[in-house]
Amino acid sequence: MQASTTEIYLFDADTLRLVDVNQAARRNLGHELKALCGMTPLDLAPQLDRAELVALIGSLGQEIGDQVSLRTRHRRADGTTYPIRLCFLRIVRDGRSLILAIGDDLSLELAAGMALEQYQARFNAVVNHTPGLVYQFVLHADGTMAYPYLSEGCTALLGLSVSELQQDPERFLRLILPEDRKGYQDAMEASKTALAAWNWEGRICVEAWNDVKWISLRATPLPLIGGGVQWDGIMTNVTASKLEQEETRRSRARLAELTDHIQQVKEQERARIAREIHDDLGGNLTAIKMALSMLAARLPDDPALRDKADYLDDLVDRTIEAVHRISLDLRPSTLDLGLVAALEWQAREFEKQMGIACVFRSADKEIDLDPDQAAALFRIFQEALTNIAKHAGATRVTVSLRRQRQHLTLGICDNGRGITPADRLKPQSFGLRGMSERARALGGTLTLSQAPGGGTMVVVKIRLAAPAAGRSETTRA
Repeated sequence: MQASTTEIYLFDADTLRLVDVNQAARRNLGHELKALCGMTPLDLAPQLDRAELVALIGSLGQEIGDQVSLRTRHRRADGTTYPIRLCFLRIVRDGRSLILAIGDDLSLELAAGMALEQYQARFNAVVNHTPGLVYQFVLHADGTMAYPYLSEGCTALLGLSVSELQQDPERFLRLILPEDRKGYQDAMEASKTALAAWNWEGRICVEAWNDVKWISLRATPLPLIGGGVQWDGIMTNVTASKLEQEETRRSRARLAELTDHIQQVKEQERARIAREIHDDLGGNLTAIKMALSMLAARLPDDPALRDKADYLDDLVDRTIEAVHRISLDLRPSTLDLGLVAALEWQAREFEKQMGIACVFRSADKEIDLDPDQAAALFRIFQEALTNIAKHAGATRVTVSLRRQRQHLTLGICDNGRGITPADRLKPQSFGLRGMSERARALGGTLTLSQAPGGGTMVVVKIRLAAPAAGRSETTRA
């Protein structure tokens, strides 16, 4: 009795006076044994009613081993109290009938219960204020489903009460639109197999509200004994963000369409201006040169006049060259001969003007392309060469044009200093953006990467349209 860590009390069944108290009880109460032996259990538990205690003890009967229990609070010597559970049973000691009370201090149990209640309250507050449905979902080994836990957001999100979904777990699957159902099941199976996060977005139809909404599901799997899997996760309504994404996508598509239209109009206007400059200004300058030659032949033998005529003739020649150069910049006439010829001409011009070796390779002499496609690819090529001349510090450029089935690939590779990710994000890097937009308008892609051995590689890949039958016959003719 004295060695036990549990509180133990012995008191007389008739007078209720304490006969003995073990050390554990004395320590907890703060009383000496002498003081305790003058007390009764009612002194230790003031809120305990005497009649109630007597009735409880009386219910034990006279059989040794019978026991009854109650919960109360003991008061220590310093006035503080603590919860205790007392178990009473009859014993005989030295021929005397006594009551043995075994007490368990419930302070830790009560504190743990209060802490659990506080934790549960905080958890409920967080979950109930979470914009969505917090849930647990179990897929058993036999394929049956269960929702052990569903937050109150179930009704607002799914139009179902917690009990309705728990009683019929497959009802959520029926809410998912048929075209999105397979993606949901595939994502669940992949998460189950790899025990990886389950991420899925899809549409559900809430018939009660005649409403279709987008749902985002994020859950973490936990394997269960027996082969099942439990997911703890959250479902949220992402309809608004999905609609915004769709509107953004449509806006970008309209912007890309407008950009493509502007580029086409721009090329058409360039071609018109180039034609007018070449035909009108070129023709006029040629007529001026011929007239000037006739006038110079009839000038008197005056050195000053002869020098003036020679100066004007040289000025007209330079002007004709400028008109020719401007016309070519606006619309290279070689584009009328096809993309391959135009790219080859531009490569030679770049090499001649910049002093940078430029090698052009193409297995095809002619590639049948829409004029707008050819012009866009040519402009991308021009912009790439301009960037190389300005920024790369290269000494050699290699250009390749390849047709592979229904795709056309233009590769431009230099041996310069290369391009860094920061260069691509510069606010004023309109050249790269323009090249990318042109490629996207063609339904293709533009990629930038490091070239073998250093430098930069630009690769443009577009899809070729299938040739029409009439067009092929015309070409053969």
